[in-house]
Amino acid sequence: MEAPRAHDAQTGLGACTLVLGGARSGKSRFAEGLFNRWPAPWCYIATCQPHDAEMAGRVAAHQTRRGEGWRTLEAPLDVAGALDAAGPAPVLVDCLTLWLTNLMLGEHDIAQATHGLLAALARRMGPTVLVSNEVGQGIVPDNALARRFRDEAGLLHQAVAREAARVVFVVAGLPMELK
Repeated sequence: MEAPRAHDAQTGLGACTLVLGGARSGKSRFAEGLFNRWPAPWCYIATCQPHDAEMAGRVAAHQTRRGEGWRTLEAPLDVAGALDAAGPAPVLVDCLTLWLTNLMLGEHDIAQATHGLLAALARRMGPTVLVSNEVGQGIVPDNALARRFRDEAGLLHQAVAREAARVVFVVAGLPMELK
C-alpha cells in the first residue's frame, strides 16, 4: 500500500483531512477555518436533513457563519456522488455521522457506501475536509440501534482515518493532531 501524501497535497486521499470531535467541540468551526489556505469558491457538502425547527436553526447558523464563497450541495445519502460533482474545488463534508444516520435509517448497505466514499475521495482532484462526531467515548448505549450506530461510526472513522493524510481531534475548541 502506498504511503499517504503530505496533508497539503492537492489531490486524492493525500488532500484529505478528517476532523473528529464531540458535540459542540468546535470541530466544524475548526474545519471551516482550514479553507482560508485555498481560494474560493469552496464546496460544502451537507448531509443533514433538518426535520424540525431546532435542526433548521442549526443549519441556518452554520450557513451564516460560513458566509460568502461557499456553494452547497445537499447529499443526505450520496456523498460519493457529491464529491465527484464538486470537481476540483476544495470540499467540506459536514458531517459523516449524519450521513451514517441517514444510511442506517434508510437501511442502506453501509459497507458499500463506505467503500464508495473512499473511492470518491481517492478520485478527488482537490482538497477535502470531512467532519464527524466522535461517539465512542461515552457509556455503552442502552438500546440496540444506538449501539449499532456507535459501532458503525467507529468502523467508518477507522476506515477514513486509515486512508486520510491528516486526522485532527477537536476538544473544547482545541485541535489535537492525531495523524
